[in-house]
Amino acid sequence: MGTELVEIKMSQSTLKIGSEEVQNTVSLTPSPNLDSIPKTPKSPFGTRIMTPLASPMKKTLTYMEEIGHFTKLDPQDAWLPITESRNGNAYYAAFHTLSSGIGVQALVLPLAFITLGWIWGIISLSIIFMWQLYTLWLLIQLHESVPGMRYSRYLRLSMAVFGEKLGKILALFPTMYLSGGTCVTLIMIGGGTMKIFFQTICGSNHCHLISLSTIEWYIVFTVSAIVLAQLPNLNSIAGISLIGSISAVTYCTLTWVVSVVKEKPEGVSFEPVENISDLGRVCSILNAIGMIAFAFRGHNLVLEIQGTMPSSLKNPSHLPMWKGVKFSYSIIALCLFPLAIGGYWAYGNLMPNGGILSALDKYHREDTSKVILGITSLLVVVHSLTSFQIYAMPVFDNLEFRYTSNKKKPCPWWIRTGFRVFFGCLAFFISVALPFLPSLAGLIGGIALPVTLAYPCLMWIMINKPKTYTSSWYVNWSLGILGLVLSVLLVFGAIWSIATQGMDVHFFKPQ
Repeated sequence: MGTELVEIKMSQSTLKIGSEEVQNTVSLTPSPNLDSIPKTPKSPFGTRIMTPLASPMKKTLTYMEEIGHFTKLDPQDAWLPITESRNGNAYYAAFHTLSSGIGVQALVLPLAFITLGWIWGIISLSIIFMWQLYTLWLLIQLHESVPGMRYSRYLRLSMAVFGEKLGKILALFPTMYLSGGTCVTLIMIGGGTMKIFFQTICGSNHCHLISLSTIEWYIVFTVSAIVLAQLPNLNSIAGISLIGSISAVTYCTLTWVVSVVKEKPEGVSFEPVENISDLGRVCSILNAIGMIAFAFRGHNLVLEIQGTMPSSLKNPSHLPMWKGVKFSYSIIALCLFPLAIGGYWAYGNLMPNGGILSALDKYHREDTSKVILGITSLLVVVHSLTSFQIYAMPVFDNLEFRYTSNKKKPCPWWIRTGFRVFFGCLAFFISVALPFLPSLAGLIGGIALPVTLAYPCLMWIMINKPKTYTSSWYVNWSLGILGLVLSVLLVFGAIWSIATQGMDVHFFKPQ
């Protein structure tokens, strides 16, 4: 016997978002029989490869928690990997946020202190940390800012606020770059670190194993990532994110602790680097600020993570989401601040461009245990594999959205598997074809920066419409405009650096 849900809408109201109107009317409408709704076929991989923390999938058309409050869900959401399981909780949110919010880009934070110095380096790091934490809070509030709607994807929220065309222009490229581009970078980092791990463990004359080439290590990493990617949805990779979180916290802590404990290299200095021109000095400062801003990531995933949670009037999803975010960002702060300060104290202006991990290998390879160096490299590989899963999920979701929109039915398991294999192979091809892509990180990162620092403030204003000249009005307009200006300046600084210092462009020749 099928279950029948009834949608009850108590009053008539008209809500304006920008120039669009959304009208709710009084109605008592029986929902379709849930047994007749097509369900996403179970993948054979999903049933056999399941993490201990994975929840059973529950699909529904309508959540009705109390009279007068309802959240109407698009039936298509029950077919997509981000929203097909809505049984997340604060623990899952903490695991996902920590795994996606901390990464190898944090290892270059001491480089920013070379230009900014002690005082301005710490001030800049503190301000940007608080700024991005505030915009993260805004996004969590915006997830259910419109009665009866849940914005479980950053792009959908942008289109609802700025309009369909402008919303796509502003958010589509940055969010897809922050997902797909990050996965390409993770293949480069993970594959390259696999090679370093092998050389560390088997670099002696007694080891007769032949090391693979860089491309072959990329293949090993990509195949491993594709196998893990067969887990069906975002909730099912909660255990993977937990492992990634532990790995990230451990290798970040190991690198700065070992660097601080070991003797400083000769010639360490904390004097600011002098530039030939004033313009060079300004661009160096902008690049340093960019390094700090790029160290904080994951804003393009926060709505997706929150979309995996149940929500009601008494227990809205923003409560457990914010609880998980507060815990994860407390851990992130305990990792990033000591990493930046301790790394700069240990190496000063001798810090190589690769960051503190490269400095550890350069200055302390001989006097540090191979076990520690090997564990550090292995943890970087593990975290890269786990981060690949959560950053690839929006891409998988978008591919399946195109399919389900055209076919009006969920993806068969073999098509879902094919999409994930296709994306993994595409990311691998780009990592091999464009090995210089990390050199453009400053340029592309500057374009994507408003997703983190600017758009949440502007979207909050356009949806909530605070009274003019109030404190919230001033704060959000100021931060939104400042975020856009900073984005433009960072793009200019990146272009200037490429023009003056050049860039080693080589195709199909990964180092």
